[in-house]
Amino acid sequence: MSFKGIYAALSGSMAQALKIDTIANNIANVNTTAFKKDQQTFGEYLTAFEKNPEVIQVPKIPASIESFYDNNGTDKSFVDSTGTHTNFEQGSLKHTAGKLDVALDGDGFFEIATAQGVKLTRAGNFTIDNEGRLVTKDGHTVVVNSDDQETSPQDGEAKRNAVAQFSGSANAYISENGEVYDGNKKLGKLSIIKVNNPESLQKVGSSFYEYKSNMTPDVISMKNPSLKQGYLETSNVNIVAEMTDMIMAQRVFEGTQKAIQAYDQMEDKAINQVGSTKG
Repeated sequence: MSFKGIYAALSGSMAQALKIDTIANNIANVNTTAFKKDQQTFGEYLTAFEKNPEVIQVPKIPASIESFYDNNGTDKSFVDSTGTHTNFEQGSLKHTAGKLDVALDGDGFFEIATAQGVKLTRAGNFTIDNEGRLVTKDGHTVVVNSDDQETSPQDGEAKRNAVAQFSGSANAYISENGEVYDGNKKLGKLSIIKVNNPESLQKVGSSFYEYKSNMTPDVISMKNPSLKQGYLETSNVNIVAEMTDMIMAQRVFEGTQKAIQAYDQMEDKAINQVGSTKG
């Protein structure tokens, strides 16, 4: 009798635990500006040829007479995580009346210069630091192109130097078309780009995204982005839907745990009761 079915239940349990973690992160960021929810996707291993040895130790060869006893004459299917995908659906806009608050209504990302390179974000809750520069809430400088001279996506050094410097004596604000003003003086325009293949982006924390090393991003500069001044984009997390998914995932997880316990009990009886029976 084969008890390898316990590994199928185990893989399902691991998958649901990962899904629960993803949902929990979404719920934790329901009030994070411009947060985009993540979704876990799963696939199925159908043959020993496809199975990852980290999931289950079985011969990675097609079934044959030679491998019959290794496989106990059968094979199982296993659950495998195919990845975490970000849902870039637009979040709703919340009015703040902040002079330096801007929300992207549609496509686009703000470019932010950090010590680790240029990052992208949808969060437009900007402020002015002690040095009079336009920065994010975490103190990273917002890329602002002066005199409408746009920097190329690869020109990281130029982007680090594309900073809006305020005098501190005038009214600072950002217009509907992304122009940054220090009173009546125009300092430049926010650098906003469109990523035509958003699947090439990955989250790196603090509401930032960067390009995946194994993909080539398709990026263009947006000359006329759709902005809402005095607004911020909210998270696209639907708390009711996430809680419902959490409950379902928790129930499936509990079901797989019961299956694992059942297999364990059957194996225990096979070894300690059936196996010790004398003819």
